[in-house]
Amino acid sequence: MSRNRRNYNRTAYDKRNGTDSKRADHIYIYGNTARRLEPQRRQEAPVKKPHHEVRKNRDKARHMSAGYVVFLTVALCAAAYILVNYVQLRAALTNLTEDVASKESMLNYLKVSNDEDYNRIISSIDLEEIKRIALGELGMIYAGEGQIVEYENESRDYMRQVSDENQ
Repeated sequence: MSRNRRNYNRTAYDKRNGTDSKRADHIYIYGNTARRLEPQRRQEAPVKKPHHEVRKNRDKARHMSAGYVVFLTVALCAAAYILVNYVQLRAALTNLTEDVASKESMLNYLKVSNDEDYNRIISSIDLEEIKRIALGELGMIYAGEGQIVEYENESRDYMRQVSDENQ
């Protein structure tokens, strides 16, 4: 049973690897060197000469006419021109992007500086001192009830006074 299993495994191995187990069982190698096997020579198919018209068409396909060379030259010049313009536009775009980034940075710096100055000025104003000077030294008084006139504004942008109603 084990012999049959061994032969089955060997046959399966030989089929996978492309060898013939029956032939391999009968070859013995004597000595410590392997035999020199003659490589199988392949027979090359005879070279057929192509038909005259086929040869003529192949020669025509290999030959480039002057018009085709001019066309290829013009196409190459156009491609080179487009490529150079593309590279220049990319460089200009990169420069503009860097300019925008630097100007945005400057704008942010100026906004922060402006806000700091505004807060410093607002915090330094003493409203009580302004009220004392306005009432005492400049003679200003609070508005009375008849002096305040309220208007309805629909556009909420601005309002023009056309005539004086109190005169």
